[in-house]
Amino acid sequence: MTKIGNIELGEFPLLLAPMEDVSDPPFRHVCKEQGADMLYTEFVSSEGLIRDAAKSIKKLDIFEHERPIGIQLFGSSIESMREAAIIAEKANPNLIDINYGCPVKQVACKGAGAALLQDIPKMVQMTSEIVKAVSLPVTVKTRLGWDDSTKNVMEVAERLQDIGISALTIHGRTRKQMYKGPADWRLIGDIKNNQRIKIPIFGNGDVSSPAVAEDMRNRYGVDGVMIGRASIGYPWIFREIKQYFKTGEIIAPPTLEERISVCRTHLVKSVEWKGERLGILEMRKHYGSYFKGMDNFKDFRMKLVTSDSYAQILETLEDIGRVYSEVA
Repeated sequence: MTKIGNIELGEFPLLLAPMEDVSDPPFRHVCKEQGADMLYTEFVSSEGLIRDAAKSIKKLDIFEHERPIGIQLFGSSIESMREAAIIAEKANPNLIDINYGCPVKQVACKGAGAALLQDIPKMVQMTSEIVKAVSLPVTVKTRLGWDDSTKNVMEVAERLQDIGISALTIHGRTRKQMYKGPADWRLIGDIKNNQRIKIPIFGNGDVSSPAVAEDMRNRYGVDGVMIGRASIGYPWIFREIKQYFKTGEIIAPPTLEERISVCRTHLVKSVEWKGERLGILEMRKHYGSYFKGMDNFKDFRMKLVTSDSYAQILETLEDIGRVYSEVA
């Protein structure tokens, strides 16, 4: 049984990665329905929270059906991160997660996210202040290091465990790599097999199929995997991995009817959460992924991403089912 603090997650939990502009409540809803064991919010700006910025406050929206769920925070100021953690705790998540892995310039160049990998003492002090400030479990997501010459995640793992974090997720790339090249899980495995390490270690990076998840489990011994990009437009990856672990069988991919149904649910939840105008806009980035690989889909995709009418989009989804079932 894998546990984060007192949160029981099962034998080999599948975690949904915190992804900016993706991991909002509607997206989390469909991933939870398909078997994700632990969810995380989009990463939330500590400065935004302490300044009561509407966008940051909105990201604290969590719902009972999502549990267990963690709120992920990022920032460069120790005091701001401590204050933000206290604010986030009031939203009643199951844990607080700290982002020390985001590689994008807007975050790293301001001294937050993966930039903290260049200042381990500050990372340790920041984490310690957050652990002391809240009563919830505190977890961390990070990378192997800043670049190939500074892969210091083993030191990070030991020092952060020593000051009280409850779990660590490691993305198998450096900040310099961004998302390029294959993820390297060897250091993740070394950390999991380090006898000093007692907290759960989760691996992240390129978990794109049941076979890959099994390989990461068997080869590196991680306690679970975190799935990000592979779940966008394909939340079924969670159920596929679970079924594969249970029976050794690769189950059939989702039918067209399932794709339409889950896409519709995602849309409905988006409109419920954000209102019709914003809900429709937020969904536009997802349609291409939901219907990826379908022949002659361009016209339908254009209708979905250009329509401002909720009723018309629902009607278009119905038309997709009718037209493609006739072709079949």
